[in-house]
Formats: sequence, structure tokens, C-alpha cells
Amino acid sequence: MQAEDVKRIIESELEGCEVITAGEGCDFQVTVIGDVFEGLRPVQKQQKVYGCLNEYIANGTIHALTIKTYTPEQWAALQSN
Repeated sequence: MQAEDVKRIIESELEGCEVITAGEGCDFQVTVIGDVFEGLRPVQKQQKVYGCLNEYIANGTIHALTIKTYTPEQWAALQSN
């Protein structure tokens, strides 16, 4: 699996989100930005992303996954620092 595959899977499940991926093989880092995270606790945000990739985690295609999630406002504030 490639980072581009992970990006495509998440984008197809979480419509309207911007997805930035890195990594290769079975170890990936993803940053997901979207309104879908508005009002959610951090663990709820991660659960949304894990939900997109559960099949691949369960079958071992993805072994390690680092997730960062932001609303568009949070992402914009981070970029301006």
C-alpha cells in the first residue's frame, strides 16, 4: 500500500476533507482537515479516521498509523504560526 492509496481511501469515506499522507509499506502518517471534526473530542476525531481504515489495519496491510486531525479553522491557525 502507498500513501496515495491511504489518502484516496480516507477522502472517499470522509467527504469534503483534505488529507495529507506520508509513509510507505505498512507505516503511515495522516493529517486530515475537515468540518466533520467540528465539536468532537480528540478520540472521536481519530475514531472517524480509523473507521475508514479498519479493514486494512485488521488484515495487517497497515501496521502503524499516526493520525492528526483538525477543523479548517484549527488548521488555518496552525499555518499562521
